[in-house]
Amino acid sequence: MDKPKVVLGVSGGIAAYKACELLRRLTESGHDVRVVPTASALHFVGAATWSALSGNPVSTEVWDDVHEVPHVRIGQHADLVVVAPATADMLAKAAHGLADDLLTNTLLTARCPVVLAPAMHTEMWEHPATRENVATLRRRGAVVIEPAVGRLTGVDTGKGRLPDPAEIFEVCRRVLARGVREPDLAGRHVVVSAGGTREPLDPVRFLGNRSSGKQGYALARTAAARGARVTLVAANTGLPDPAGVDVVPVGTAVQLREAVIKAAADADAVVMAAAVADFRPETYAAGKIKKKDDKDPDPIVLVRNPDILAEISADRARPGQVVVGFAAETDDVLANGRAKLRRKGCDLLVVNEVGERKTFGSEENEALVLAADGSETPVPHGPKEALAETVWDLVVDRLS
Repeated sequence: MDKPKVVLGVSGGIAAYKACELLRRLTESGHDVRVVPTASALHFVGAATWSALSGNPVSTEVWDDVHEVPHVRIGQHADLVVVAPATADMLAKAAHGLADDLLTNTLLTARCPVVLAPAMHTEMWEHPATRENVATLRRRGAVVIEPAVGRLTGVDTGKGRLPDPAEIFEVCRRVLARGVREPDLAGRHVVVSAGGTREPLDPVRFLGNRSSGKQGYALARTAAARGARVTLVAANTGLPDPAGVDVVPVGTAVQLREAVIKAAADADAVVMAAAVADFRPETYAAGKIKKKDDKDPDPIVLVRNPDILAEISADRARPGQVVVGFAAETDDVLANGRAKLRRKGCDLLVVNEVGERKTFGSEENEALVLAADGSETPVPHGPKEALAETVWDLVVDRLS
């Protein structure tokens, strides 16, 4: 079989060196990669490096190998074009259709999915001109990944950092798997919760659960690859931030509620994949609870945590907002799932059987998605991203 053809565009920013790692992941996973740097990018990483890592010739000019018409052919034959890093200048050229080098010509001729991973200083990312250019590109169907927050050039810190190359690769992989379909969540804001809340007993102990957050992260990554602006409310996961996703870390159920309600104010969809504790200790011990040699421990009194799924389902932040819940069951899975769907009032409920060696911490899942309209969608055992795709398919149907 022919290898998928990927064009890796590299524009002139200090983050260009990170594109070498993205190139390595693309080639080692079986993709035929043609690197098309800008002239400025070659000040950071030389053509010899790109050629050696990709196994393909490297050029920045439309005048090289003119008989092969590279400014047209490269884009025409590509299955995916990804630009990482995409500077403010590159975003502006792409948005306005300028074509003064091989990379910008390639972007104009490409009829395949396009992924842009911006990297620049915070002030440049937040400038109205850049924001308008990004909005234009997204409206035309490009997947523009939100930059990460972290250390920038010099001593500066803020939003504008190139996301981790491994996470950019995951976006590219998901976009390639979907083929030439338009990013159907473009222009949408979605909120995903993930992980498991922890309710503190004292400074060293807590009540928690086995949730790893992997299913919620798969939902967030998939939504980003489908063009959405994603807010991920993450409870105690320890997982790397997905590329293009705004991550809000939380600890307890109360903190998760506050973060979800705030993020949901302008969201088109909210997917509650986190395992939220139903109860919390009534009192918190300021010091470590000591073991007493001759006495049994004092009983721990529990109180109810807020029912976040029922609350956001009953009080939608905006008309047409789609709410998705998750039900982790250990017995009478289907009956309990149907009862929970009625009780919570959400649009969709993903029901799965869980246990010590089922679902929690696994890379795979199996579920039945119940809908308020009475329909049921089974999702066979497979990768968690397959379940994520099904969930977003059902959400898109309801948004449209």
